[in-house]
Amino acid sequence: MLRIRRASRGSPSGVPVRSGLLLLAVLMSACGRGDFENLMNGSVCDPSESFTTAIANPYMPLPVGRRIELRGNGLLVRITVLDEIETVAGVETRVVEEYEAADGRVLEISRNYFAQAQDGTVCYFGEEVDIYDENGDVTSHAGAWRAGGGNAPGIFMPSSPQVGQAFHQEIAPDVAEDQAKVVALGESTEVPAGTFEDTVTMLDRNPLDGSEDTKVYARDIGLIVDEAVLMTRFVSGG
Repeated sequence: MLRIRRASRGSPSGVPVRSGLLLLAVLMSACGRGDFENLMNGSVCDPSESFTTAIANPYMPLPVGRRIELRGNGLLVRITVLDEIETVAGVETRVVEEYEAADGRVLEISRNYFAQAQDGTVCYFGEEVDIYDENGDVTSHAGAWRAGGGNAPGIFMPSSPQVGQAFHQEIAPDVAEDQAKVVALGESTEVPAGTFEDTVTMLDRNPLDGSEDTKVYARDIGLIVDEAVLMTRFVSGG
């Protein structure tokens, strides 16, 4: 989820934001870019545990009908919490659709599967992926995976984020292995949709290709920054 395909990573002109590339440079000098040692134990997301689809983690609430739109560098990302349940590895999960387009042309549509553990951790159980060509035809399902078999659910948002926490978000060997690390808390972040004072900033890493990017999550909202793609519109849902 949220591996946005970017032609470039520059900051959108005229948009003041205390995050994205500027914040990334500051944080990496303090925290050490790419330091993902001592990853958290992910047993809280084991399918044998108890979960709910009523996801209310403060930094990643997913009520039905919530919609977040982010834009930047000609890209549109639209995240919608659907009134749908998908059973994955024996666990009922909430379905979240992510739609990505560039200059009006669809790039990817994915259906992502989340459930909340008893302690409030948001666990990620996989995704279906459709990748489109310039003619609007589906040409690939690269990155698709589901928990079960040799795959396992990962931690997408800890119950109580703390600076320095690092964890597996995806555990599908050789297919999807994203990791994340909390690098800042409580920063003030300005995006086109407003200014948010209580945020969690994460550095995400894909060890399969070495790519890294920064994401910012705001309390009671969810994702507001993915590198240069910034939240422009928000529908609360619920």
